[in-house]
Amino acid sequence: MDQGRDSILSRIDKPALLLYALLAVMGWLAICGASHSYIETSFLEFFSQDERSGKQALWMGVSVMFGIFLLCIKKHTYRNLSGIIYLLMLAVCIITIFIAKDTKGSYSWIAIGSFKIQPAEFMKFATALTLAAFMGRRGFDIKNNSDFMKCAAIIVVPLLVIVAQNETGSALVYLSLFLVMYREGMTGIFLLMAISAVVYFVVGIKFNEEMFDNLSQAIGPYAVTVLIQLFSIAMVKFWCKNNRTFIVLLAVNLATTLASYWIAVYLIEFNILTVQYLLLTFDIAYLLIRTRLNKENKNLWIAIYIVGSIAFYNSCEYVMHNVLEKHQRTRIEVLLGLKDDLAGAGYNVHQSKIAIGSGGFLGKGFLNGTQTKLKYVPEQDTDFIFCTIGEEQGFLGSTFVLTVFVLFILRLVKLAERQGDIFGRVFGYALASIFFFHFTINIGMVIGIMPVIGIPLPFFSYGGSSFLGFSILLFTFLRIDADRDGAR
Repeated sequence: MDQGRDSILSRIDKPALLLYALLAVMGWLAICGASHSYIETSFLEFFSQDERSGKQALWMGVSVMFGIFLLCIKKHTYRNLSGIIYLLMLAVCIITIFIAKDTKGSYSWIAIGSFKIQPAEFMKFATALTLAAFMGRRGFDIKNNSDFMKCAAIIVVPLLVIVAQNETGSALVYLSLFLVMYREGMTGIFLLMAISAVVYFVVGIKFNEEMFDNLSQAIGPYAVTVLIQLFSIAMVKFWCKNNRTFIVLLAVNLATTLASYWIAVYLIEFNILTVQYLLLTFDIAYLLIRTRLNKENKNLWIAIYIVGSIAFYNSCEYVMHNVLEKHQRTRIEVLLGLKDDLAGAGYNVHQSKIAIGSGGFLGKGFLNGTQTKLKYVPEQDTDFIFCTIGEEQGFLGSTFVLTVFVLFILRLVKLAERQGDIFGRVFGYALASIFFFHFTINIGMVIGIMPVIGIPLPFFSYGGSSFLGFSILLFTFLRIDADRDGAR
């Protein structure tokens, strides 16, 4: 037994543990800076359970002890129990909807005595583990429609449950798991669909009311139709690899688009958007004919993509004004520069930028951030914790934190790649994808280049559920990695 323990300890990846410890300590110091006021002078007050820094220190200790326990569980046990853990956590998340109290519009927290637990944070672990176990089973093929749909269901079901808790930000994290499926052979068409949907939404909404200088036509809808043509033609070239279809579609679309624009500007003005929709109709018909004549099923999928893109874009306005809540719509409008709302939805980001900018190159020093101490930035020790780092540690300190995060994520990718089976590799990439999504979106929203969706910065944002959830993911993977040469 002692030899077994020594063997496991010697096989645990030390660089990953070191980076974890470094991030945890830096995160705790950032919480100290964000949550303490000028009047607090004793160092011991940082560990008081009346202070957020003290509570976070307690959760850090609990997470480490829990992590040690997880390191004692063998790899095959995680694989065998994945389904049970998934169903159990899913049931807890569903129950949470009905028993949780309203917390800032969210029904995702369960009160246990003086503590609150957010099951959605632990559902990430269950989903990643189950996805890895399913994709690692014998005979799995991501290109098989049945297997693909089952993988998608494993991801989407908890996503929908968490949306029902009114935790949209936490729900969106699950979309990062599709990157894992792409690593295991999923066609890039789905990533293109996701990227193009974002592009259509942003371009269409941002330029919906801007007009061409010489035409009475809005730029937004016209630009989106042109983008749909370009994306679909690119798919014909690089996915179908059919030069004949590519040349026909490119020639017809390019010539007709340029000719119609020139005629409308210099000869007689007419609705050029109608021409674009006629071109898209031609594209669909031509692709269906090619599917019929040559049995090229990929052409059928591109035709479906065009129809779906048109339907998606034409639903964007409805979603903006009839589906999204007012605060969500305002955040998008502020992000896209459609309105300034420095006293409302844009207040947090505006104050965050001021705090980060005021730090300069070297920062104001630990506990010396005036924007932080005077509480100008709401949620400054949770979602907007990075502004505290920027103000107190400056550009130099912020760069160091970002570098450690990047090294941590790259280390996870390296560990994932060295796994001897699909189960370990998929779980490793799932972990890296979750951390990457949280890191990118959180930093992006703090500096104003991403919408404010309310997700924590791993190991930095105050919150026991968040810290424990991320720790569970990491320590589980460290044990799986330690057993990579076989299930001990």
